[in-house]
Amino acid sequence: MPGAKISALGCHVPPGVLTNQDLEKMVETNNQWILERTGISERHIAAPEVATSDMAVEAARAALAQRGIEATELDAVIVCTVTPDMFFPATACLVQNRIGARGAWGFDLVAACSGFIYGLTTAAHLVMAGTHKKVLVIGADTMSRIIDYTDRATCVLFGDGAGAMLVETAGEGEGFLGFKNEIDGSGGDYLKMPAGGSRMPSTKETVEKRLHYVKQDGAQVFKYAVRKMEELCVTLLEEKKLSAKDVKLMIPHQANRRIITSVAERMGLNADQVIINIDRFGNTTAATIPLATRDAVEAGRLKKGDLVLFAAVGAGFTAGVNLWHWTI
Repeated sequence: MPGAKISALGCHVPPGVLTNQDLEKMVETNNQWILERTGISERHIAAPEVATSDMAVEAARAALAQRGIEATELDAVIVCTVTPDMFFPATACLVQNRIGARGAWGFDLVAACSGFIYGLTTAAHLVMAGTHKKVLVIGADTMSRIIDYTDRATCVLFGDGAGAMLVETAGEGEGFLGFKNEIDGSGGDYLKMPAGGSRMPSTKETVEKRLHYVKQDGAQVFKYAVRKMEELCVTLLEEKKLSAKDVKLMIPHQANRRIITSVAERMGLNADQVIINIDRFGNTTAATIPLATRDAVEAGRLKKGDLVLFAAVGAGFTAGVNLWHWTI
């Protein structure tokens, strides 16, 4: 059985920035309150004419350029997002067409903040099955389009962005080492966008009630995220006969600084073993892990051969961890 490795990384964030000081003028909040509870200072916001596929295309092109290949070499394109350009066609179709990935197939993967990890897991198994040689995984979300900027509990959290990783054939055990993914639908009510689907189609009433925006029970999400991320990380490491001290870097989903530090403390990871960049981007949902990975690489904190642990929890609830040897 062939192995699977990450061979390229590309990211994109829109140039527009929304700072905590800007939010102070929009909703009842302040910089200190946001920093203490989330660790966020600013977040990037897409211009009105920019959609999720636009950012995904930029990230995809950056990854292909780093690898030095044409899009025609891709076998599949997976776009992880909860903010597609439209219900259908899939955003993956739009991206495939614009980058010129002729002959590739693909699909959108909906797992909220765990989406990119689920995408990596899927890509790794497509490659290890021997049926695919190169699969592009993109995490992209324009969260600003589904955020209620009158709700201070959620509007301070999210930003827009995209990131892509190319997964391709490798020697056995060279890159991908394992995963633990899980869903718990009993937590679905704690983080959701109520209207717009077949359960509650769009009407004048749903718009007036602001039901097309993210609704969150922060306390419930926090508790589940801390418990489940630690649980899955520890379980996966134990299965591989490893411990926290063997991990060069944990790259967690960037939802809240307190969630990240709580998980790290419970696992016994020191500050040098965890990357946090939520202060500059906020929660970009499926894009947080590739964005944080890029920052880790650029800072020299993640190098070829290092053991890296990706971890996330998202709406659904969804949860997942991946263990890789970094191969770029």
